[in-house]
Amino acid sequence: MNIFDLAISYTWEYDQEFVDLIEFIFQKDGLTTFVISTYNVFEVINALQSKQLHFHSYLDRASDVDSDFEPIATILSKRKSYIINPHKKVHRFINKSFMHKVLSKKNFNLPKTIILPPYYYNHSINIKQEELDKIGNPFIIKPAIYTGGGEGVKIDATTIYQIQKERIKNQTEEYLIQEKIQPKILGGKRAWFRVFWAFNKVIPTWWDDQTHIYETISHEQIKKYNLHQLYRITKRLFKITRIDYFSTEIALSKKNKFVLIDYINDQCDMRLKSNHIDGVPDEVVINFIEQMKKKVLLFKK
Repeated sequence: MNIFDLAISYTWEYDQEFVDLIEFIFQKDGLTTFVISTYNVFEVINALQSKQLHFHSYLDRASDVDSDFEPIATILSKRKSYIINPHKKVHRFINKSFMHKVLSKKNFNLPKTIILPPYYYNHSINIKQEELDKIGNPFIIKPAIYTGGGEGVKIDATTIYQIQKERIKNQTEEYLIQEKIQPKILGGKRAWFRVFWAFNKVIPTWWDDQTHIYETISHEQIKKYNLHQLYRITKRLFKITRIDYFSTEIALSKKNKFVLIDYINDQCDMRLKSNHIDGVPDEVVINFIEQMKKKVLLFKK
């Protein structure tokens, strides 16, 4: 039987640089890696089933978009492998409607929100104008699940007609109608952050919601602008979800409140800033991989 410390599956072409970097960092420390994509997925499944192949740990970045990969996690789970962010476990946490209800009960600061049922089940739109006025204008229209890379999100809506138009586009989705948060300006930057939870470590970054450009945050900036809540909020999210990694969006509003904007994103975009203007800073991606390596080492037998 061939045994590897970590297998990584992916289908998105832009994941390749992330996968290459994982392999480089793991292999330089003597750990073995195996890559699975559309070209070899069935071969791998057959080898796992016949016990010719085994992985101690498995990073699944494929089965959420391609069901052909699902048997891999199923087989490895039965064999007590470490599955990083099992899709069945994280599925409910990436549902923004579900998470909004959970986080509201936990007293997180969230945007004012109205949740609408899928158009497929209820064509009517039971929102009164006074309810919409409380949300503010313009407002955000956001599908509960399908928002990869911001797709499907309308950030400057002004009318009920626009809400209905979005619901009709994706008729099986719940929709969140949300207050548009205006962030403070800190040192010339919009106080908008994307924070990574990486295998028991919080890694905050500046993330401009208008340009989608990342920048690293220094310890000095954390102290200067009193941004310690970024750590506390992200740790609280982990205690609720207990998943290995995710990213979340947090804004510091003009009212001086830390508001949780986008709750849980489990398949983080890890394109490198050195290759993409809107990519994640390379040092953040490297930090993420190093944290994953520590966790994988625990499962090396």
